[in-house]
Amino acid sequence: MAPYKHAIVIGASSGIGAEITRQLASSGCRVAAVARRIDRLEQLAEEHKGNVLPVEHDVRNYYAVPELFQQITQRLNGLDLVVYAAGVMPEVGLHEYCFEKDRAMVEVNFLAAIAWMNEAASRFENTKHGTIVAIGSVAGDRGRAGQPVYNATKAGLTTYMEALRNRLGSYGVRVVTVKPGPTQTEMTEKLHLKGAMAPSTAASLILAKSQSSGEHYLKPTHAVAFAIIRAIPSWLFQKLKI
Repeated sequence: MAPYKHAIVIGASSGIGAEITRQLASSGCRVAAVARRIDRLEQLAEEHKGNVLPVEHDVRNYYAVPELFQQITQRLNGLDLVVYAAGVMPEVGLHEYCFEKDRAMVEVNFLAAIAWMNEAASRFENTKHGTIVAIGSVAGDRGRAGQPVYNATKAGLTTYMEALRNRLGSYGVRVVTVKPGPTQTEMTEKLHLKGAMAPSTAASLILAKSQSSGEHYLKPTHAVAFAIIRAIPSWLFQKLKI
């Protein structure tokens, strides 16, 4: 388990975010669990008395983030780790072009991540200490026909995190992008994924990967498979429909 003492997890009410919160709290870390569904956060706090601080927040409320970030760090009395795990992936038909769904993905998956990570980056640059983790996706490695905007938000997040890594590396700050493959979460249950990873397993691997700056897949087989997929020429990728 990563030796963190004070952490913020955004998107902590379900899936990977909730499991990361549980595992951090179980290790003795004080965690600010941030999400819209306060009832779920309070349940986490009940499970880990004294180590989980429930914080109700809609990540699309970007302009509240700077003040909220300061309030949380003061209540935690420090900060070692920030994890952005919030994300949405509505069903999109193969012939559907719905701006409302697209906007929701851009707002939650990308813009809100920037709002939170900018605050973390500014603090950790000044303190010369800390770890920033974003939950990306293998979906961001290529532009697939099935989810154009979801793919784009994850690709944008990956590039943004790389830029932060290049900015903050000389300050002793770890910047980590994790790209899980198929994982059993509420967001993916409608996809009926076969062989999907349990959120608790993904969370454990993510916390282990958080000790090293860079981009990480959770399985060696994913790293190899997606290196091949990224190398496929666009014209051929379109024909393969993978």
